[in-house]
Amino acid sequence: MEFNFFFIIILLILALCGVSHASADLPAEVHWKSVFPHTSMPKALKHRLLQPAAGNKPWVVTRKEDSINDGDYGNADPSMGFGRGSIISRTNITMYFFENDLYPGKKVKLEYFSKAKARNEVPFLSRRVAESIPFSSDEFPGILKLFSLKPESREAKAMNRTIAMCERRVIEGEDMYCATSLESLVDLSVRKFRNDIQVLSSEVEKETENQDFSVANEGTILMGEKDIVCHKMKYPYAVFLCHSLDKTAAYRVPLVGKHGTKANALAVCHRDTSAWNPNHIAFLLLKVKPGTVPICHFLMRESLVWVPNGFAH
Repeated sequence: MEFNFFFIIILLILALCGVSHASADLPAEVHWKSVFPHTSMPKALKHRLLQPAAGNKPWVVTRKEDSINDGDYGNADPSMGFGRGSIISRTNITMYFFENDLYPGKKVKLEYFSKAKARNEVPFLSRRVAESIPFSSDEFPGILKLFSLKPESREAKAMNRTIAMCERRVIEGEDMYCATSLESLVDLSVRKFRNDIQVLSSEVEKETENQDFSVANEGTILMGEKDIVCHKMKYPYAVFLCHSLDKTAAYRVPLVGKHGTKANALAVCHRDTSAWNPNHIAFLLLKVKPGTVPICHFLMRESLVWVPNGFAH
C-alpha cells in the first residue's frame, strides 16, 4: 500500500490543534460536553479521537472489497439488488434473521464480531480539517493523489465505494447522511432527536477468534423504536454513514460464545421493507418478499446506534 504517511501525520496534528497539553480536552470532546454536559463520551467514540499507536498503519483494507461487505452483517443500502450467486458464500454466517428469532438459546454465527484485528481503527479528524478535504465522486481523482493511492488498489476501491454509498439516493421513509467528524456526527444526530438521546455500540467481554454465539438467558432488551444507525465505513479517517428508516427497532442482545465469552450485541429490525429493492440480499437469504415480515441484522462493534433516552424495556 502506498499511503502518504507524512500527509496522515499532518492531518492528525491538525486534528489535535488547540490542545496545549496532554490533559487538555480535544476540540471534539469540548463539543460533546457542550451538547451533552451530563453524559460521558462512550468509549466507542472516544478512542477514535486519539492517534493510532506508534508503528500501526493508519488504514488498510484486509477484507475482500465487495458490496456485501458494506455496513455490518446487513448491507447498508436497502435500494441495492443482488444476483442469486451472491448468497452462496454467505449462508454460513448470520447476516439476516427474523425478529422472532431473538429468543434464548438461538445460535448465531457472527464473522469478525469478536476479532480486534478485523476492526478499522482509524481516528476522527476535527471538523475544520475534515471539511477542508475533498469528499465527493467528482473530486475522487484528486483524493487519490492526496493519499498517494493508485486507482486499482484495494484501498482506492474501498474509498470509492464509501463515497458512492454516501451519495446514493435514499428510499422512501429513509433519512441519511455521512459524518466525517465527531462534531458533525453529533450535530446531525441531535438535529433529528434533539439532545435527549444516547448512543449505543456492541461490546465483547474479551477478544476471541470464536464466531459462534448463542442468545443468552438474561433477555433481549428493546432499546428504541426510533433510531439512527451509523455504519463505520472504509476510509483513511473515520467516516460514518448514518441513516434512519421508518418502523425500525433497536435491540440489545446478550450473547455467550461457545467458550463462555460474553457479549452485548446490537441488532436492528426493519419492520417495513416494502420500499427495499426486491432483489436485496436479505430477501434472497430469507426467501421472503418485501414488506411481508420484519427483517433483522446484527451490528458490528464499530457501528453506533442513537436512540431516545428512557425507552428501554
